Amino acid sequence: MKITKAVGKFLGVAGDRSAPPPRYLALADGLTVTETHAEAWYVLSSSNTDLMSETARDAEHDQASSALARTLAGHDCHLRILWSPLNAADYRDEAEELFTAGDFAAWADARVERLDDLALSQRQLLLGVRIQERSGQTQARSRSGVQDAFGIRKTGIPQRELARLDALARRLGRQLETTPWRAKPAPVEVLAWMIAREQHRATSLPTPNSAGVISGAKLAALTRGRVVPYPDHVRVMDAQGEVAAWTSVLTMDSFPEEMESPGPGEWLRTVSEITYVPEYDEDGVDPDVQILPVNPEPSVRFKVLHRRDALKLTEETRKLAKEQGDSAAQHSAGTPAADIIETEETMAQLARDMKREDVTLLEDHPRLVVSSDVSLDDLRSKIDAVKGHYGGLGIEVSIGTEEQKELWLETLPGDKVRVPDLSHIRTVGALAGSWFWGGASVGDDTGPVIGYLTGSTPGLVRNDLTGGSQRGDATTTAFIGRSGRGKTTAMMMSLLDAAFRGSFVLALDFKGDMGGLVAAGRRFGLNAHLVETGAQYAGVADLFTLLTGESAERAQTEVPAQLGIALPQHLRMRGAETPIQSAVNEVIAAGEPRVWKVIEHLRESTDELARETGQALYELAQTGLGAPFMGRPTGDNMFMRSEPGIWVVQIPGISLPAPDDDREDWSVHQRLSVALVHSMLAFGISMAGRKDLRGLRKAIAVPEVHVLTATREGSSFLQYIARVGRALQTALVIDTQDPESLAKLTGLIEQITTMFGFQLTTSEQQDALAALLDLPKGEHTRALIQAIGVGFDQEIRHGHAIMRDRRFQSATVQFDVPSEELLELLSTTPKVDNGGADLTKEPQGVGV
Repeated sequence: MKITKAVGKFLGVAGDRSAPPPRYLALADGLTVTETHAEAWYVLSSSNTDLMSETARDAEHDQASSALARTLAGHDCHLRILWSPLNAADYRDEAEELFTAGDFAAWADARVERLDDLALSQRQLLLGVRIQERSGQTQARSRSGVQDAFGIRKTGIPQRELARLDALARRLGRQLETTPWRAKPAPVEVLAWMIAREQHRATSLPTPNSAGVISGAKLAALTRGRVVPYPDHVRVMDAQGEVAAWTSVLTMDSFPEEMESPGPGEWLRTVSEITYVPEYDEDGVDPDVQILPVNPEPSVRFKVLHRRDALKLTEETRKLAKEQGDSAAQHSAGTPAADIIETEETMAQLARDMKREDVTLLEDHPRLVVSSDVSLDDLRSKIDAVKGHYGGLGIEVSIGTEEQKELWLETLPGDKVRVPDLSHIRTVGALAGSWFWGGASVGDDTGPVIGYLTGSTPGLVRNDLTGGSQRGDATTTAFIGRSGRGKTTAMMMSLLDAAFRGSFVLALDFKGDMGGLVAAGRRFGLNAHLVETGAQYAGVADLFTLLTGESAERAQTEVPAQLGIALPQHLRMRGAETPIQSAVNEVIAAGEPRVWKVIEHLRESTDELARETGQALYELAQTGLGAPFMGRPTGDNMFMRSEPGIWVVQIPGISLPAPDDDREDWSVHQRLSVALVHSMLAFGISMAGRKDLRGLRKAIAVPEVHVLTATREGSSFLQYIARVGRALQTALVIDTQDPESLAKLTGLIEQITTMFGFQLTTSEQQDALAALLDLPKGEHTRALIQAIGVGFDQEIRHGHAIMRDRRFQSATVQFDVPSEELLELLSTTPKVDNGGADLTKEPQGVGV
């Protein structure tokens, strides 16, 4: 038998080149069963390696190498990296469960149309492991032939055998689940898709039976198709006999002796970076021509050798090199060649490493599947791009000429190695160093789509501002970076998503440029209001109207505290707080309390101090900063209500004192600013703490948060909301240009679950942001933060940021606004007037 195999290999006919394609009997979750054997299939998770520190990379590489050496030793394995087109229409179905308020269908449709334009692909990592032989190949073939001849072939397997195979697959899966790949059994739908996609036919996937199994005619339909082999490619035919796709399988013939990782050693991760410029007909070049991804699909069959076998192979190689060296030493030259000496030394060192560490050898057969559904010329352009990419890494790639049929069959799940001569022996560390599971991965698993990844692997980015409470996690999100890089627009997009989820959204707009959030909300049918401050908006921030329900009792102490802040210092020194509290108590007892009624009560008092206090407050109530919280309303001023929707409170022009400023030194402007902000903070705290609103999602947004962190009251408010947010189902959303100051608020920083870092230019601020993003400090990270938000043309790239998610993973992401109309509505540029809408009026229908 050995002689026959040796002769066959010499003649190029070894490896079952003529064996029939795999015949599938059953598919189940994590399991494919053919006539000859059963395989367990797992979905592997992507790891976020783009911005990972060197120490973390080394640790994860060692874990992966150990998993290969221990868990998969002796198994025939099949690694597939596939690309699935993003089905944007699925987002509409998600929206029905995700969103509950406004015209969320139109909101989802806008996102779907944008995703279709982006044409993103999603990487699918799948690992198949042969877990049991069902019968000898010879017996299986002969039995199938006889049964086919008489038309009595069975297509199923006993339920007992399927249960036993399922147990084997799950047992192995529990071991792989603890690896960096976080393997999970592949759903039966994924396995059906993996098999059917090779036929390039737009057919619906079969539905599993009640036991979760696909078999019989449903399974046979997955492989219904015809493939015509050519010397350098195969043509997949559709149901009408036309070419549906041109596919070529490339072989990876040689690798450098040493490859570094990070760097050329990541030869499996870099497949997502291969691009090409498509060719066009003689009519001319498309003016919108773009560089498109090739998306070759690696298919690597490998077998990890048991350490005993690997040591034996290493020792044989060392002895062979030694014999060659001894023979060369006896030659007239007198000294062996340098490569012979190096081989002997390398094998000796490898043997020592295998005895001391989790190092062993594996034999792999790497292939690259390149396909095009456009034309044969387009396929060849992609092939040239793949060759050029790997040629730059020192890896030789070629077309498997005259063996395309065998190589194509070899890539099918459930098949086997058909062309064994194109194999490589390497250490498990070398395969782990390819980082096939590496790339970019960040964000929530479910929730609203906010943009897409810009790292080494494509994909969508999801983030749910209000999802922390449901996970039992912290609820604070931070946007950090310099002005004009898209922080506020990104925040407003996230707040819109929260509002469509039926949340109460309160935005404290200290800069006065978030009116577009209201315009966009009304455009999509949300309950959205703009609350402005000024003399013409008297009473809009009256604490008696803001604190209602369970919080009404708080007004009895909050109102005196607020008026005491606004009061001139000389009246406070004379004890004016006592008549204020007395007036508040009497106004509450009279019913329908308002702050302006308290002031009138003081002015009409017979007590001289009370009258002076009332008169001073009355005069201050006539100012632009005093009127909103203690002025008498005129006309139809709109008051804030505790109901789902968007409430943007614009408070431009305030001037808050520094924490170390003495209260006696506060100016009139500073006193009124602090008192006005007091209304908003008290309202925010009451909304968060009300028991009757515990089931309501809530989000409090504070752009330019340094305005609040500059005061004791503001800092206390932020840290309180951050700490109790999970229990009260309240999300805190902040943005700032100063990460150094933010880092000093330990209570707030500790509660940040998601963070977005935009461009910063000073080394001090860059280092502070790096620490917050959990990135290593150094020149590399500073350069990264400097480059964020800058395009290839060195112009501003708005919305580009580094995201650190709740799992402390970081990756570069691009916030994406679905349409030009929405971008114009949300624009914070002063020249934009938000379509000329009067945002102070109640919305009329869906339109602005």
